[in-house]
Amino acid sequence: MQLSKYHELVKSLTDEQIFEKFSEVIPLEQASGLSSSRGTSGGEEEDEDSTVFAGHDEEQIKLMAENCIVLDYNDTPIGSGTKKLCHLMENINRGLLHRAFSVFLFDSDNNLLLQQRATEKITFADMWTNTCCSHPLCVESEMGADKGPITNLDCAVHGAKVAAQRKLFHELGIQVADVPYEDFKFLTRIHYMAPSNGAWGEHEIDYILIIRANAEVHANPNEVRDYKYVSKTELKQMFADPKLVFTPWFKLICETYLFKWWDQLDNLEEVKSNTIDRML
Repeated sequence: MQLSKYHELVKSLTDEQIFEKFSEVIPLEQASGLSSSRGTSGGEEEDEDSTVFAGHDEEQIKLMAENCIVLDYNDTPIGSGTKKLCHLMENINRGLLHRAFSVFLFDSDNNLLLQQRATEKITFADMWTNTCCSHPLCVESEMGADKGPITNLDCAVHGAKVAAQRKLFHELGIQVADVPYEDFKFLTRIHYMAPSNGAWGEHEIDYILIIRANAEVHANPNEVRDYKYVSKTELKQMFADPKLVFTPWFKLICETYLFKWWDQLDNLEEVKSNTIDRML
């Protein structure tokens, strides 16, 4: 199958070219952790921030200083870059790629927990989506470096699960004890790109995680506008409602995978894949 021009661009970028094109990306051996990657100095960066963050929520702006894991085409971590850097379409259009995860939490009746993203969110605000979708931070535990080589898929999956526990608590108030690490099932990775609104978008390799849990939800209103459990039939009905808007990755995962997986929640090993599904 012929690759899109964008796919060819991303695939062609070497580590050296990524660092050359994106001077704010910190090489992995120099990265310090939670926030933030180096940027342009003085008024230039402040002017850019005042433009792209104009009118946005202060708490959400602070979160844009978190450091994501910058990747090469093969999902190998090469450096760290702020959430802001990784989500600006001007950088995405030039090929900047980062790691993400998407959690699908089902209760004991096989109903899926959805959330509607808060109005305060800078990207994909007010859209319905899966239980939790976010980014591992560029720290040892969330890269899986404390478990072995960061080039090892099992280690990367470990890091995504650790990050998932952190964000489930941050966004939905779900206690770690209610979502034990060992209960997360890794199924696959998808590589996709999607614009959001105006300056913002996504370009990520997304680790798909499924967990069964009867968790108590205490949603963070700065992150989550609404939430609900739905059956497969109810979700299909929601997709058919033109008044509802969904995140692009959620619809992509549902239409490609989830509706097939839903009836196999007790046999997920049979559908697990170590291959990256490129959707560019």
